[in-house]
Amino acid sequence: MTDLRIRPAGPEDLDTVLAFWRTAAEGTSISDDRDGVERLVARDPGALLLAERGGELVGTVIAGFDGWRCHLYRLAVHPDHRRRGIGSALLAAADERFVRLGGRRGDAMVLVRNERAQHAWRAAGYEPQEQWRRWVKHLTR
Repeated sequence: MTDLRIRPAGPEDLDTVLAFWRTAAEGTSISDDRDGVERLVARDPGALLLAERGGELVGTVIAGFDGWRCHLYRLAVHPDHRRRGIGSALLAAADERFVRLGGRRGDAMVLVRNERAQHAWRAAGYEPQEQWRRWVKHLTR
């Protein structure tokens, strides 16, 4: 893992990240467009973390902190690079970021149908909270 580099994304990375998610991420989000990711990076420049190996993007995680809660999104590892510790390294970097910012608890949104992700999050020390239900309202412009 010594050749793995984790760094925050910059504006120059956004097209690469969006293309990467089409290959590596499970499902799509209403925010998976250039404007959405551009707003994220502009508002919270350290939130989108990239894992690179040999200059190639191999993983991502969004580690967002709103000043009160720590939220994790878009943990994705390229299918050809899975099971090599990249996801764990990204989550460790996210944890370090949260602790630096004063965060106390991280939560992750995980698709119910994504069993591989369910196992990965559990292995990383996360547990489902069955008493909670996510409520969503899509906003229109």
